[in-house]
Amino acid sequence: MVENEKHLQVWENCLRIIEQNILPEQFQTWFKPVRPVSLIDSTITIEVPSDYFRLYLDTAFIDIIKRTLRRVIGADARLKYRVAPVQGQPSMTVNAAAGGVSTNNAIAISAAAPSGNTGPLVFPTVKKIQIDPRLNPAYRFATLVEGECNKLGISAGMDISDKPGKTPFNPLFIFGGPGLGKTHLAQAIGNAIKDKYQDCTVLYVTGSEFKNQYIEATVVRNKLNEFLAFYMKIDVLIVDDIQDLHGQGNQSAFFSIFNHLHQHSKQLILTSDRPPKDLEDFEERLLSRFKWGLSVELGHPDYETRLAMLRARSQREGLLVDDEVLRYLAANIKSNFRELEGALVSMMAHATLTHRDCTVELASQVVETLICEQKNELTIDMVQKAVCDYFKISHDDLVSGSRKRQIVQARQISMYLCRTLIDNCPLALIGRETGGKDHSTVLHSCNTVNDLMSTDRNFKRYVDELQGILCPIFD
Repeated sequence: MVENEKHLQVWENCLRIIEQNILPEQFQTWFKPVRPVSLIDSTITIEVPSDYFRLYLDTAFIDIIKRTLRRVIGADARLKYRVAPVQGQPSMTVNAAAGGVSTNNAIAISAAAPSGNTGPLVFPTVKKIQIDPRLNPAYRFATLVEGECNKLGISAGMDISDKPGKTPFNPLFIFGGPGLGKTHLAQAIGNAIKDKYQDCTVLYVTGSEFKNQYIEATVVRNKLNEFLAFYMKIDVLIVDDIQDLHGQGNQSAFFSIFNHLHQHSKQLILTSDRPPKDLEDFEERLLSRFKWGLSVELGHPDYETRLAMLRARSQREGLLVDDEVLRYLAANIKSNFRELEGALVSMMAHATLTHRDCTVELASQVVETLICEQKNELTIDMVQKAVCDYFKISHDDLVSGSRKRQIVQARQISMYLCRTLIDNCPLALIGRETGGKDHSTVLHSCNTVNDLMSTDRNFKRYVDELQGILCPIFD
């Protein structure tokens, strides 16, 4: 076989194996368009039509691809993707299975005695451990589209990535509603730091993961000291969804970790769906520390920012999408980046699978589907309308400052239902939509409703009947 044609035969052999292990329509859609480019040593490079195509292969089929390559090429087989060039731009080559984030150096952790306590004659052992940064390589500043909604956050993040732990922005507290880019921004900072300072130990963890690790360390393994020692070795700690860090024990542990890292000029980056003042069931000493650095709110993107994001994403995916189509999507999906990006990916998937062009007609079908789904989601307006209809009062009365007993009860029930029935609905938002009340008023109203439901049978019936009215809307 001619050496420069070897990659063709190798890939053909791989396709024969893959075809026997997946559905025919999957093979036709996701493997037929792939073209082998080169085979250098044990690394084969394949060309795919778009970055979306590459991402799908790298998630849905990467296991079978790697097994097949090892079988055909050998144990050292490696895979690279080349995304087909668009409009004369250079092609992009990407390692398989994402890649792109450098690993942390191994760090030494003191391990206490099996009991978790070290006596005067018991010396802790020292072990080296490798910490996965747990960063998504796709979340970078280069893939963030800047607008008025996130300009301050991006600017602060870039400063931090240049001098982690050495800026006034420590901690950086990023908050905002779902889909506005909190995780992307937080991890972009982490990726930029790893790019510039490879010796930095960076770790991304969610609030619920931290809580579960704490329970595992204290209840199951009795190794609290090792848990604390592990986190105190981190140079850049990113905690996503810090609002999920409920429980006095794990908050005390996090308080100790926070203090240690901050005192040693280590960088802390926290994200939340609400500002520090609206976090519920948090120790005051933690809340005060969350305010030490900079709190940044990510807002809803305006039309120009939404359009810029769609243009950038479609270009990264290697797809030629008419600007009229992108303008249609930007004008009709206004909520957040996640839904906007989801609509674009959905449209591209439909176009790829059905061999259609990305047109305004196809975009309108995707938008219509999203709107239908959103109609099944409960909103504050829907709760307030149901409460007003039930108690036969006007919306103006509901959000007013009236102290009439019926109106006060209706207002309190409305706030309670918003808090309990709408996922991740911040107290501040409920208060703002209820005549500009503050979060403490909302919390007091919710507690009052809970108390009355346990002592007043008629009051409980009101709440139960309203829940019955509202439940079918979002079930």
